[in-house]
Amino acid sequence: MARKPKRDPRTVAIAKVILEQYNCKNAEDMQDAIKDIFGPMFEVMLQGEMDSHLGYESNDHGPKSTENRRNGYNNKTLKSTYGDIPVEVPRDRDASFEPRVVPKRTRDVSGIEDKVLAMYARGTSQRDIAVYDTLKLPKKSVRIP
Repeated sequence: MARKPKRDPRTVAIAKVILEQYNCKNAEDMQDAIKDIFGPMFEVMLQGEMDSHLGYESNDHGPKSTENRRNGYNNKTLKSTYGDIPVEVPRDRDASFEPRVVPKRTRDVSGIEDKVLAMYARGTSQRDIAVYDTLKLPKKSVRIP
């Protein structure tokens, strides 16, 4: 009989930290913790996309290869299987930033949550997740102009 594969120690460490920080007692508490974590995760991924789009990181005071700059944030409420998740979406002065993780005019991210959690559990960096080419939203979430 084949052995059951062992869990990745990084996944176990992440789970322990979440359980300790949120003092989860039941499944509902765990879902609330995951919901709280998704907002900042999406924001970090969007920041990574903005860094990639502009070609420099936030607070980089060196010379820039573009005249386009960061220009604050827009508030957006995402709809997920865990409920509504408020996030701040970065914007640029030229309005040329087209986020891929959460496209403009899209709010439903119910199909992406498990992919994001799995990538974090595997130790994928936030920047790599933000620019990951195969990360696709479900067709129902994509708004065709």
